[in-house]
Amino acid sequence: MEQTWPDVMWIVRHGESAGNVAAAAARDAGLPMIAIAQRDVDVPLSPRGTEQAAALGRWFAALPPSQRPTVVLASPYVRARATAELIRAAGGTEDPDEEVIVDERLREREFGILDRLTAVGIQQRFPEQAEHRRLLGKFYHRPPGGESWADVILRLRSALDTVNLHYSRERVLVVCHEVVVLCLRYLLECMTEEEILGIERAHDVANCGVTSYEFNPRAGRRGKMELRLFNFVAPLVQAGADVTTRRDVPAGAK
Repeated sequence: MEQTWPDVMWIVRHGESAGNVAAAAARDAGLPMIAIAQRDVDVPLSPRGTEQAAALGRWFAALPPSQRPTVVLASPYVRARATAELIRAAGGTEDPDEEVIVDERLREREFGILDRLTAVGIQQRFPEQAEHRRLLGKFYHRPPGGESWADVILRLRSALDTVNLHYSRERVLVVCHEVVVLCLRYLLECMTEEEILGIERAHDVANCGVTSYEFNPRAGRRGKMELRLFNFVAPLVQAGADVTTRRDVPAGAK
């Protein structure tokens, strides 16, 4: 049967953003609001995030050309696009002139009325939402105007269909966000709600951490993508770049 999956897929969380730094500061201070002036889509990388992305780009560049990404897909959010461009600029793709393809289906989960609120802020301003989330669980809880994990997974199913249609036998790099990394794992490994939330509880996805899959034609009837790396940060450590695991969203909303 003809292969429809890429040969290799790397899924990378963006470098540390100014929003990650602001969110950590708000949580540490017990504040209800995260001090971010921009829309979430416009939040840039922090200086450390820029260093992380460049370090990861150099790691990809050190691979033989025949092993580097041939296609780069990125969330439209500034921090993800900047990470992808820095990887490309460092020579991390097979063709340095290949443009980054922006796909809005890879965007961050939308938080609706909970946007910019810490867990403290959610409890203070929307206690009914905090209780609803406790009862329903984060996988299915959809804040007004926002998305649940299940909503993110629905759009990612479509994104993976596009990957299969257009990028079979390619080497695809996807630059996205923490929850998107986890939701792609859920899809690619056919997980249950309990399994993926167990991974989420056990691991904070590192900024510029690498999750990778390789296609195994002998797995199952049609072959499948098999996990090779998860939260791989050796490229940052080797380059002397700081490893950060600050979350994109309040712990009470993720």
